[in-house]
Amino acid sequence: MAAAYGQKPASGSSPSVISDVERSAMRKIAWRLLPFLIVCYFVSYLDRVNVGFAGPAMRAELGLSATAFGTAAGIFFLAYFVFEVPSNLALNRFGARRWIARIMITWGLLSGAQAFVTGETSFNIVRVLLGAAEAGFFPGVIFYLTLWFPTAYRGRIVGWFMFAIPFSSALGSPVSGYLLNMDGIWGLHGWQWMFIIEAIPAILLTFGVLWYLTDRPAEANWLTQAEKDWLETTLREEERQREAVVRYEWWQTLLNPRVIGYGLVYLGLVSPLYTLGFFQPQIIKALGEVSNVQLGFLNAFPYAVGAVTMVLWGIFSDRLRERKWTTIFAAACATAGLLIAASNDGLVLKLLGLALASYGIFAALPIFWSLPTAFLSGTAAAAGIAWINSVGNLGGYFGPQVFGIIKDASGGDYYGLLFMAALPVMSILLILILDRQPARRAASVAAE
Repeated sequence: MAAAYGQKPASGSSPSVISDVERSAMRKIAWRLLPFLIVCYFVSYLDRVNVGFAGPAMRAELGLSATAFGTAAGIFFLAYFVFEVPSNLALNRFGARRWIARIMITWGLLSGAQAFVTGETSFNIVRVLLGAAEAGFFPGVIFYLTLWFPTAYRGRIVGWFMFAIPFSSALGSPVSGYLLNMDGIWGLHGWQWMFIIEAIPAILLTFGVLWYLTDRPAEANWLTQAEKDWLETTLREEERQREAVVRYEWWQTLLNPRVIGYGLVYLGLVSPLYTLGFFQPQIIKALGEVSNVQLGFLNAFPYAVGAVTMVLWGIFSDRLRERKWTTIFAAACATAGLLIAASNDGLVLKLLGLALASYGIFAALPIFWSLPTAFLSGTAAAAGIAWINSVGNLGGYFGPQVFGIIKDASGGDYYGLLFMAALPVMSILLILILDRQPARRAASVAAE
């Protein structure tokens, strides 16, 4: 995490004393906020996708088809879609500390409630409620980070934060495997114990959020006045430069073609992410008889690759100060990995393909968020980030559902993986189109 602040001054040609203040401020903020937010997102993401690890046992014991399971797993994102923007606007109004705490207590309780579903209907109901409860956490934190870190730092900072996604799956998979072996204790199935135990940290962290987080830099008594002044001046100047090109009201972002376009870019990356999160354990288990613990470690391997490369690729992008092509290259690797996984039924090649896909998806995600946050600010940023995340996370609903339908119809994973491989290609094409718009807009403003 030290790389989060070891960079040239973001404020341009500043004297050396300002460079020292910048370095000190970024170090303090990175170490103060990132480890805690990573832990929160680790728990959030684990509670969101552990249903995939429970899938084989749940489907057998509740009599769910692949289509029914994929629909219930993904329906979470329909409620997520509806409540994202209102949640982020509430966070901007009431402050991150109180609003994130509200999110965590409700999602912890509902995540644990998944242990008591009895069939397709109750499973769908709990997943919808869980999506409504958790809506706003991820885009809320992305917006929150824009209040603390200048643009030049955001590739690596978001990379560190999103490190929790592959890390939660890499670490959570073996843990979930062990929890599944609790089958029969107190009359509960192993997958029920998994949901109950993995929901507890979210509830406990609620109190940590209320005590630990600081809403805005002006309230940070752990920064010196010089550090606060540098940060607020830098962020105000960046906002002024963005608004000199174009300024959006929050409601305008909901209809803005460019914002919607970035939402579709994100959909192309998120769909395979969640589809693999929900179905990868089943894909691996179909390759041969493995125990729950073995399945946990095999499922962890692609995510371990993604965890390492996500952070390294974010640092690389920041050092290049380049976002478009580093995102495109990673998305292309995601497509290549999914094609390799689709074309091979051997365990080694299948895992290598999934690992390459994991690298591509996880490396692209944090750098992608540097693209829309480069032209959104203020309440427009709060609404726009949430809207992009809402549109993109519809892929969490449609991806698993379509994959489940294809899997039921074809009897295998080949065509479903081919479909997933096509989605990052859509993202690449959209980035190439959208990246041309800022230059045209800037040229138009300069000419006026």
